[in-house]
Amino acid sequence: MPDAMSSPEPQSPAPQPLLAAAAMGACPQCGAQTLFAGPVRFAASCRSCGLDYGQFNVGDGPAAFLTLIIGALMVAMALILELKVHPPFWLHILLWTPLTVAAVIGSLRVAKGALLILEYRNKAREGRLTAPDREA
Repeated sequence: MPDAMSSPEPQSPAPQPLLAAAAMGACPQCGAQTLFAGPVRFAASCRSCGLDYGQFNVGDGPAAFLTLIIGALMVAMALILELKVHPPFWLHILLWTPLTVAAVIGSLRVAKGALLILEYRNKAREGRLTAPDREA
């Protein structure tokens, strides 16, 4: 049985916990914090190891779900605040608008990063139809 230390192949670092890696924007291959070029925009590739992030298809699925989930949470919290404290309407606007935007952007960054990392770890690729083997 070969020793891992004497292996000629370079070993990738041990994978970080999924949510921690996604929140930090860690490259799924080398662990460098190079996944994002903007708040929720992926970089073209890892500046450290060169992994091409364009090969992964995260899509816009997380945006729709997170907007609905966070919107429901914010409405519930706004209703609770209104029924308990009765603040003026302008306070609702000042409070809930930035909280909603921050929650959507923050969670969208984590969700998109997590999906990309999972695609890499599970070697997910586009499906291909193959012709069934024909037996004579």
